[in-house]
Amino acid sequence: MYQRILIPTNGSDASLRAIHAGIALAKMLHAEVVALSVAPEFHLLSLAPSQVEPPADAFASEHHARAMHMLHQVSHAAREAGVPCTCEFKVSDHPWEAICTTARDRQCDLINMASHGHKGIRSMLLGSQTQKVLVHCAVPVLVQH
Repeated sequence: MYQRILIPTNGSDASLRAIHAGIALAKMLHAEVVALSVAPEFHLLSLAPSQVEPPADAFASEHHARAMHMLHQVSHAAREAGVPCTCEFKVSDHPWEAICTTARDRQCDLINMASHGHKGIRSMLLGSQTQKVLVHCAVPVLVQH
């Protein structure tokens, strides 16, 4: 059925639940997992190069370390379950695009991701990465609440 499952993570509790559900599904299907963490791009209003470099480096380093920690959680859980896992790290202000691109590039045939369950005005204001993946991605999406 499914051979390669993409599991995006942002470190939230909902995301952690989706990780475990996705790995359990992969184990049951004898599939492999591709874990993905997406960090935001660095933006600064100042145009002075002397003001950009240290904050940009610190920002990138902090987000990279956080992403590596999240990806380690996925790979550790997959290893414990005996599920093959590879990890991807991307930088993008639009996580949904990175998710769709990774699913296509890594030939994933299912995306297993969390939804925070925001409804109404809060969902409209915050924007739902899950909703955007559902709308824009050609790969089937399994949403965990």
